[in-house]
Amino acid sequence: MSNKSNKLPFTLLAQRLPLRLLRKTEADALLFGVSGFLPHDLGAFEKSTRTYLRGLWEAWWPRRAEFERLKIDATLWRMSGQRPANHPQRRLAALAQMVRLWPKIRALANRAEPGGIHEFFARLKDDYWDFHYTVTSKTAVRRMALVGESRVTEMLANVFLPLAINRDEAGWTDFKKLRAPLTNQRVEVAALRLFGEGARKKEFLKSVALQQGLLQIYEDFCLRDASDCAQCPFPRQLAKW
Repeated sequence: MSNKSNKLPFTLLAQRLPLRLLRKTEADALLFGVSGFLPHDLGAFEKSTRTYLRGLWEAWWPRRAEFERLKIDATLWRMSGQRPANHPQRRLAALAQMVRLWPKIRALANRAEPGGIHEFFARLKDDYWDFHYTVTSKTAVRRMALVGESRVTEMLANVFLPLAINRDEAGWTDFKKLRAPLTNQRVEVAALRLFGEGARKKEFLKSVALQQGLLQIYEDFCLRDASDCAQCPFPRQLAKW
C-alpha cells in the first residue's frame, strides 16, 4: 500500500508491525500509533474526527508503552505532492480493513480472479475514511473509494496475478489483459526513448504488462546511462537476442 516518496516509512511499519501481530489486536490503532499519526490534542478537530481519534487512542493507550519505541520519525514522512486520496493516513486505514478481512484476501489471492478482486475492493468501506482525506480535512460531501481502481490494478499486477502465474500459466492470460489506467514518469521516459512520439508508444502505455517491461528497461538501462541514449548498451544487447 506504499508509494515511492514514502517507501521507507511504510517499509519500517511493515517490519515493526508484521501481519501476525496486527491480526491479534486493533490494527488501525497500532498502525496510527506507530506511524505517529495520532495527535495528542483533540480539541481542534471536528466532532466526527474527535470521535474517531478517541476510539484509536482508547485502543492505543494500553499498548503505548510497548510500542512507543517503534514509532516512525515524523521527518521520514513526505506529505507534499501527494494526491489527497493517496494520503498515507488513508493508506493505513485501508490496510487496517484488509487485515480485518485477511481470510477473504487469502481466498481472493488463491482464486486470482480480477473481477472478484475489483468487486471486493469496491465494497471495502470505512465509516470515517470514506468521507475524509486526512484527519485534518473537512468531511467530504461524497463518499470516496477507500482503495481506488488504479491501486487495485497495481495490486493485481504486482501481487495477485504474479502469485497466480507462479502457481500455473493461467494467470498470465489475465495479466496480459490488464489495461493501465495511469502511467508514470519512468515509464513515459522509457517509452519515449524507445519509440518516440508515435502510435507505438501510446499502445505500449495502455498495457500493464508492457508498462512493467518498460519500467524494467528504465531501471536496468536509463538510470545507468547519463549520455542521453548515445552510449546506452540496450540496443547492442537487443541485437544479440
